[in-house]
Formats: sequence, structure tokens, C-alpha cells
Amino acid sequence: MAVEDKHISYRTYLVAIVILMMAVAIAVKLTNIQWVDGDHYRELAKERTVKNFVIPANKGNIYSADGSLLATSIPNYAIRFDAVAPKTETFEKNIKLLSDSLGKMLRKSSSSIQNELRRARVNKSRYYLIARDLSYTEYMKIKGFPLFSLGAYKGGIIVEQRTVREHPIGKIAERTIGYERKMAEGYSDGKGIEWACREYLNGKDGKILKQKIAKGQWKPIRDSNEVEPQDGYDVISTIDVYIQDIAHHALLKQLEEYQADHGCVVVMETKTGQIKAISNLGRANDGSYYETTNYAYAESHEPGSTFKLVDLMTILEDKVADTSTVYDSHGGEIRYYGRKVRDSHEGGYGKISLARGFEVSSNTVMVQAVYNNYKNNPSKFVDHVNSYGLNKKLGLLFRGEGKPMIPQPSDKNWSNISLPWMAFGYGVSVTPLQTLTYYNAVANNGVMVKPQLVTEIKAWNKTIRKYNTEVMNPRICSPETILKLKAVLANVVKKGTGSKLYSKDFSMAGKTGTAQANYASNGGKDKHYVSSFVGYFPADNPKYSCIVVVHKPNTARNDYYGADVAGPVFKRIAQKIFTDTPSTNVIKKLDGSIPKQDSNYNSYFVKVQKGQQYVPNVKGMSGMDAVALLENLGMKVKAVGVGKVKKQSLQAGQNIVKNSTILLELS
Repeated sequence: MAVEDKHISYRTYLVAIVILMMAVAIAVKLTNIQWVDGDHYRELAKERTVKNFVIPANKGNIYSADGSLLATSIPNYAIRFDAVAPKTETFEKNIKLLSDSLGKMLRKSSSSIQNELRRARVNKSRYYLIARDLSYTEYMKIKGFPLFSLGAYKGGIIVEQRTVREHPIGKIAERTIGYERKMAEGYSDGKGIEWACREYLNGKDGKILKQKIAKGQWKPIRDSNEVEPQDGYDVISTIDVYIQDIAHHALLKQLEEYQADHGCVVVMETKTGQIKAISNLGRANDGSYYETTNYAYAESHEPGSTFKLVDLMTILEDKVADTSTVYDSHGGEIRYYGRKVRDSHEGGYGKISLARGFEVSSNTVMVQAVYNNYKNNPSKFVDHVNSYGLNKKLGLLFRGEGKPMIPQPSDKNWSNISLPWMAFGYGVSVTPLQTLTYYNAVANNGVMVKPQLVTEIKAWNKTIRKYNTEVMNPRICSPETILKLKAVLANVVKKGTGSKLYSKDFSMAGKTGTAQANYASNGGKDKHYVSSFVGYFPADNPKYSCIVVVHKPNTARNDYYGADVAGPVFKRIAQKIFTDTPSTNVIKKLDGSIPKQDSNYNSYFVKVQKGQQYVPNVKGMSGMDAVALLENLGMKVKAVGVGKVKKQSLQAGQNIVKNSTILLELS
């Protein structure tokens, strides 16, 4: 008995020791948690219950010079379904009605949608996609459908909202307006005005501390660490939507008619260098045309005969010949070091003056004029070309500018034929915008101005930054030379290669160009033509300069020359600008070959004149889109109802008073 009591006593001691050790361990752990690791666990608890949230800044808008909205931010919605959330009875009661409603809206069969929803419930999917890229109106409709109207917890509806950039004028000038996007790797990339002006447009995000109070619910904590977002500034571009519309459709018509690969057109204000229109259209596999690449800015290529103005300017400046100097075209063909230079006119032009040689674009005459006078000192000719700025990039705000190439006598690849080939625009490479800048200098009486696409950065009615006209070269050549160049450029249209474009009622001046491309590749099998026309109008008092370039027109009709392909685009633009009266500054309708935007976006514009903004017409727009637009203009908005805007309390055209309230009645 005594032995048994002893054993019990041992076990009691053992249990007591174990409990004591456990108590010590707990005490040590609690001490560590409280004192050693206390800061870590307190921070962890705080992270799980208190978190910083980003308050995104509103991105600024991009406006045209005449006040039309070119780019703005609007909300975009995606609807998903938590198939586990609804109770079985609720799900079965509403599934048929929900499928019918979704079927009508999404243009799918009700039975297929019902099968998808049932499959999602069987698979216990908690994030099943119903629809994406929805407008506010569409989102509100779906939100009111059977089952979904019960909300997130009972009906399983999940709503995701994001902000997207929209172009109210559609696909026109899309590449120039540009974009900014987040790449998968985490960095940003983009093109055009959106990318170049992103530091102004994007603003600065704010932050706010929030405390978790329930599942998925967070309450703001107002403290000194809260940072208010700074909205982005607005960018005022030089684009005029009326001129842009004319240029776009004139180019599109010609590209379609000639089944060309791609083309571009730029219209620039002579005195300021402000680009009023720029269109870049490339052909897709289905034969339609899209804004794919900024060819005018990015594509450097051999210009062909439009480069002959460089010849004439240099010759006249050096006084090595005059416009009256006579040259023999030698039957339309001459040779240099075994290589032929031919005129497009079979048999040549006989003996003609230098001016006439330029007007009819005689290769033989222009090459002789350059080679005979500069063969012993080609650097003198090339130095002139360099002084015109054609060997350097323009250096605009945008990325991706094409690199010009002007052969230099010091280059290792300079050869005996480099100089004569330069004389008729081969062996050199420039972008259309560079060529236009050069011709614009002639139109501007010798003053070369830098092309410009942005005039102002604004915060409401306050100017943040002003972009003034930048003079690149105050005197590209003498006034005497300018007068002679203007005379021959006018004669090109009156009685030269551009005579098909002549109208006694309207004056234009310019130069045609027809260059062969890819003539040396694949044995000449890939050879095609580049047709161009560059000049200005009116001829006697230039207000606008313009260049049109069309690549790879169909040669089946045998009228692939610059005067036939590019010239009519130039003429149509010039005549429309000065003879037609625009009925609106809004592009109401795009050509059928260009993908159309939602019609809501083509029905409004914001007028900006002398720093003053006016109330836009938002009738017919979806409610959320109208709210986003008006709030971006600094107005307070109250919307009554659901759907599209039927009435607005402030009439279109009224002056906007900041923080004023506008009431929208939705249908």
C-alpha cells in the first residue's frame, strides 16, 4: 500500500512539473509577444484592421483648338456572379427570369445562359464573368434584373468599376491623341499626346487610412496622414476637328480608290507651325483602314521629286545658276558612272530653263544643275542641306520620330553617284513632317517654325504652361530666293506636273513627287511607288501648308503619280477649308470603313474660346457618361432617373460657373 502511494506521489510530482514547465513556457511566450515581438504583432494586427487606400486622381481631358473634346475618362463596368451566395430557393425562383433578361441584353439564348449559371453553381464558382465593358446605363439595367436586384449577399452580383479613356470623335486622329497603358511587367508605355503630356494629365493620387469594421467594409480614419488627390490638368491641342475631319476623309477616299497600303496627311498653320490636322491610315487584312502608325512623324523614306526644292534653293542661294539658265534634257536620259537618270516623260523636254525643269519635274535637268555646279565640291551642296535642318530630327514632344538620313561626303559609303542621286530625292531619307516643315518655311517667307501639337496646359481656367511658336531658323534663305521659289511652286500647279489640280477660282502652290521604293530588294520584284504632294494655300498669301503621302498605290491604272494620287487629297482639303462653311465642329459620323464608337460619344462637344468654357449639350448621352463629363468640367451634377439624358437644367452654350449645379433628367 505504501509502495502504491509512493507511485501516485511520483506521478503527481511529474504532472506538477509538466504543468509548471508549460506555465513557464507560456509566460516566456507571453513575455516575448508583449516585449520582444510586441511591435511586430501590433503592426501585423494594425495591417489587418487598418490599411492605406489609394484615392485615384481624375485624369485631365484633351481638347482640340476649337474646344471639342478629344479624350476624356469615363467609368466602365464588369459584372460577375458569386454562384454560392444565393440560397437554393432564391436561386431556383429567379434563374429563369434572370436568364431571359440577360439573354435579351447580351443577345444570347436564355437556355444557354441558364445552363452557364447552373454550371457555375455546381462548380461553386464565386467569380463567374457575366459581361464586361458595360456603360453606366447597361450596368444599371443588369443591376435591376431578377436575383441581381437582391444585392451582393443575397443575389450574388459582383460589380467591378474601372476608368477608361474614350475618344469622343471616334477613330479620327486616334494615333496622334495616343494612349498610356500599364504593361504586364509593371511599367507604363504609350504614344501621342496622352504619353507625351502624361505628367500633366495624370495628376497625383491621394491616400486615406481606413479601418476594417466588417467583411469587405472599411471605415475612413481621418488623420494628418490623409493626402487629397490632385486632379490632372487639361491639355489644349492644336487640332481643329473640322479640318481634321476634312483631311481624314479626303485621305481615306483616295486610299480606298487606289487600294494603297498606307498614307498620311498633315495640315499646318503657316505662321505658327500649329498642326491643325494629322491623319495616318494603314490598311488592315480586311481592306479597311485604321490609325495604326504615325507615318507622318515616324516613317523616314526617300522623298523623290519633292526634294528638288532643296536643289533649286541651294543653286539660287549660291548664284551658280538662275531660273532662266537653260539645260538640255538629252532626250530624257543621261548617265552618271554607268547609271541612268531618266525623265518620266519619254523623249525628255528638249532644252528648257531651270525653272521649267523644276515645274515639269525633269530629273535630267535638276541632276545636271546640281552635279555640274557641285561635283568638285559636294560638301558645299550638302552643307546647305544640313543648314535647312533636314539632317536632324525635329525633336517634338513625342516618341518614335523617324531618323533622317542625308549622305555626307565624309561618310565611308559616299560614292560618285551620291550627289546626282540626291538631286532627284534618292539616297536620302526624311519624314513627311520634316519635308512639310521645310516647305512651310518657304511659305512663311523664309522663317522655319517648329511643328506644334500642344498649345497650352490648363487647370480649369488657369494656364499652367503655354507653348509658344518656336522659330528653328529665322532665315532659311534670302528674300530674293523665296520670291523665285514661290513663283515656280505656283507654276507647278498652273502649268507643271500639278496642272490637273489647277483652278482659276482658287490658288495653290506646291510640288509633286513620285518615288520608287524597294527597287533594290528581291531583284526589283518588291518595287512599288510612293506618291506625294506638298505645298501651301492660298498661293499669294499662304495660311496653311500641307503634305500628302500615299504608299504603294495600285499601279493597274497607270496613274500612280503624285499629281494623280496625292494631289487630289491636297486640293480637296484646300478647297473645303476655304470654300465650305462648316455646319458643326463635331464629327457626327465616321466613314463606314472606320469602326464606329458609341453614338453617345459623337453627339457632344465643349466649346473653348479665349479661356472661357461653356456648358456642353449632353442630351442623348448615357447618364454616367454625362456625369463624368460635367464633373470633369468642375460642375456639380444631380441626376434623376436611369438611362440617357432627356433634359438638362443648364442650356448648352451657357457660361460655366465653377461648382455650379446642373440637374439631369434621365429617361
